[in-house]
Amino acid sequence: MGQSKKLNKQPNSLSPLVQLAGIRKCFDGKEVIPQLDLTINNGEFLTLLGPSGCGKTTVLRLIAGLETVDSGRIMLDNEDITHVPAENRYVNTVFQSYALFPHMTVFENVAFGLRMQKTPRC
Repeated sequence: MGQSKKLNKQPNSLSPLVQLAGIRKCFDGKEVIPQLDLTINNGEFLTLLGPSGCGKTTVLRLIAGLETVDSGRIMLDNEDITHVPAENRYVNTVFQSYALFPHMTVFENVAFGLRMQKTPRC
């Protein structure tokens, strides 16, 4: 079912960093993301804007592997990660609320995932 393969740590600067191709997601029969094609190149910043319930958080959860796509592909540095489990993706999420460790500082919360993957300090 899930793949245990670890993905590359260093992005290839000549290719898109994140690509979503034909992404579709439904919840309880309601189409939240009808068809999304998106390319984010290395070094770019992207802002997702829209009203509550339009799918912004769902897109981020799909990229992180916290939700599964109904159809389409998710590519990270030219590797298909559509079916790679969240714990094997080099993608991290800082949630708006309810998922922070209250005893940790902001830095410690953000760095938590990196420490768990034993990512060396720069």
